[in-house]
Order: sequence, then C-alpha cells, then structure tokens
Amino acid sequence: MKPVIAIVGRPNVGKSTLFNRMTKSRDAIVADFAGLTRDRHYGDGRLGDREFIVVDTGGFEPDSTSGIVKEMARQTRQAVAEADAVIFVVDIRSGLSGQDADIARYLRSVSKKVFLAVNKAEGMVDSPLLGEFHELGIGEPHPVSAAHGQGIRSLLDAVLAGFEPDAEIEPTPDGAPIKLAVAGRPNVGKSTLINTWLGEERLIAFDQPGTTRDAISVPFERNGQKFELIDTAGLRRKGKVFEAVEKFSVVKTLQAIADADVVLLLLDATQGVTDQDAHIAGYILESGRAVVLAVNKWDAVDAYQREMLQRSIEQRLAFLKFAPLAHISALKRQGLAPVWKAIADAHASAVKKMSTPVLTRLLQEAVEHQAPKRAGAFRPKLRYAHQGGMRPPLIVIHGNSLEHVTDVYKRYLEGRFRAHFKLVGTPLRIEMRSSKNPFKERG
Repeated sequence: MKPVIAIVGRPNVGKSTLFNRMTKSRDAIVADFAGLTRDRHYGDGRLGDREFIVVDTGGFEPDSTSGIVKEMARQTRQAVAEADAVIFVVDIRSGLSGQDADIARYLRSVSKKVFLAVNKAEGMVDSPLLGEFHELGIGEPHPVSAAHGQGIRSLLDAVLAGFEPDAEIEPTPDGAPIKLAVAGRPNVGKSTLINTWLGEERLIAFDQPGTTRDAISVPFERNGQKFELIDTAGLRRKGKVFEAVEKFSVVKTLQAIADADVVLLLLDATQGVTDQDAHIAGYILESGRAVVLAVNKWDAVDAYQREMLQRSIEQRLAFLKFAPLAHISALKRQGLAPVWKAIADAHASAVKKMSTPVLTRLLQEAVEHQAPKRAGAFRPKLRYAHQGGMRPPLIVIHGNSLEHVTDVYKRYLEGRFRAHFKLVGTPLRIEMRSSKNPFKERG
C-alpha cells in the first residue's frame, strides 16, 4: 500500500512548492468538503520504483482558537493523523520562529515519523544557520530548495527508507478474488449499495482490523466468482450485524483505488457530476484501473434531469468514455445485475492477453487504412506491436520516427485495438519505441 506523506509548516515556507516538486506538478486532488475554507491537497509521487501519496496542508498554527486559522489547523491535524510520515517545512531565510517551535511541540506528541526540511537553502548546505533548527528536537535538518529541486531526492530517500516498494502488479490469477473498490463522494450512496449487496447475496463477511485509515476488506462470492470488496465508505461491525457509516477519507479512497482490480465510481443523479467526481475519476485513470460508472438515485430524477446528467457525464468525464455506465437505485435494488456484468467485463478487458501476430496485423491494417501524417522530412513508420503489460493493457509499437506520431493518431490506433479485442472499462496505453538511427550523428 502506498505510504502517505503529509507536508506541514507555518504559512509561506514553501510547502506547496515542495508538494509540486514531489508530485512533479501533477494536478492535486482537492477534497472539497462542504464548509471548509482551506482544503488539503492530495497528489501522487514517485521516486524510482517507490510510489507514495503526498498531502499538502495550509499554514499551521496549532494553538489557534478561532476562524479560518482554527479550521486550517484542524485540517492539518487530520492530514497528520492520516499520514505514515510527516515532512515539517521551515524557512532558513527567515530563521527559527516561535510558531515553528509550537508546531514541533505538536509533532513530537503525535508519535509519527517526522523529517525536518529546511527550505530555501540553495547554496547554504554548509551554512551555520542550519544549526539553530536542531533546537526543534525533530532530528537532523535536511537542507532543500523546493524551487530549484536541490536536496529533494536525499530527503525523500530518508522519508521512504522505512517503507517497502509496492510489489509489481500481477494479473489476478485464475480463481483469485477480483478486488473491487467502491469510490465516490460522501452521501452518494456507497454504504447503501454495499449493504444491499451484503444483504442480497446472503454473505458471510468480516472486517479485517487495521489502522483507522485502512480501507476495510469484505470477501464475498457471486455466481461462483469471488470478490474482495475494498470499502471506502467505512463499514463497521455492530454486534453480528453490519452497520455502514458514510465516512469519507480521501487517503482511504486513493489507496483503495490503487489496490483494486476494478473501481466502481458512484455518481449521484440528483447532484450531477461535481469537481470531486471528476478528480476521483482522473485519479482512477491515472492509476490505470478498470472502471465502471454507476449513477445512483436514478429513480429520483425526471426525464429532463436525466438528459442533463447524461450531457454532464459526456462532457466532464469524457476521458472515461470507455467505461460502461449503469443507472441504479441502491435503495430500491434496481439495476444492479448490469453492474455486475460490467464489472466482470471490465476486469476481463484489463487482463486480456493480446498476441504479437494479431497486434502487428491490426497495426498494419490500421496504417494501410490511414497512414500517420508526415512531420517535415519524416513520416513515422510503424513496423510491429506487442503487449507490454496488463492492468491496464499496454501495447508497445516499434518503428522509426515514432516521436512524430500525433495524439490524434494514437487515439485512432487505440480505437482499432479496442474494437478488435472488445476492450471495455479499462484504460489502454500505447507506447511508441523508435529504433535508433545509426546515421543520425554523422556529419
């Protein structure tokens, strides 16, 4: 499971710059909880083969008692509670402050791994000014420059040293349960749907203990197929009866998505597609997971609202047009059978085996039907293709001058491959590998 790293510190010390550096400026996933004035930001980071989740927070004033500052402090405490490790950012240019000391006192009390990043230290690696930050009692200061990228790798090496890299994703073995994550905003009906499944299928289920931020795993079987439900809604045992509590944790959702084979993204027909839905959908796509869209509370909207919702999905979730779409009512148990078929089809597509001869033939047919555009003196030559991976399927195309292949042409090829192999519900990635030209560097 990906470790979670929270970035904390007083205002204007460079936390967001460090966040952008660690996530390589990927779009942050924003938690738009109602009523919050300063949200936590979430993003993905990678160092070599190690992946992690980064949480950026607002300026932290632990002892604040009112207004926006109090709310930001609460947000930061929540981020620290969710994290496996904390990077405490201070500013070498402005020196040690009383506020830094207050934050350090709080961090020493929470029993988390804390790493001290002394920011804006470009050209000051051996500066005696670093010495004063030992007073914080957090450990060895790490001089970094978030703006210039200096010292970031050694800082991350230290932070990630205690975490094992995630194992390489393997296809789900035959007979192994399909890991299914149910994702969506708060109050979209995740708990109702899960309870409906549990009751409807007469399941023997249990919750596996873990930390408070762990997604709970619920094994069950349907028509001979074993599933492992990775719940992000917060199932809790109450006696011998399951009680579902709608509790939203962004970290829990992101980790559940990363661990899943298939993600069911639940939308609310009465609210349309929100920014939060689009952010979660984007993360699913970036993670390469198979995905099924289900619009809940379909029975609660009229024909006009249904039409507007359909347009909203087509526009805001256009990047998931390959995902099957089901209309359901979890409360009334309507439309659930097609969801199960879509989940099975999406999983089958994600682990589909595609032979090299067939892929190469499809590639050649596609080129004969429509050749790629010439780029100056070069016309890309696509020679052969093979499968480079699963979950999601990866097709590697070899040839010459492939760096000139346009995104439009890649989408054209994707459509041809999808149609032949009947791929639904899974991203399909295409990688171009050009042969080296032995004459390129000759005068």
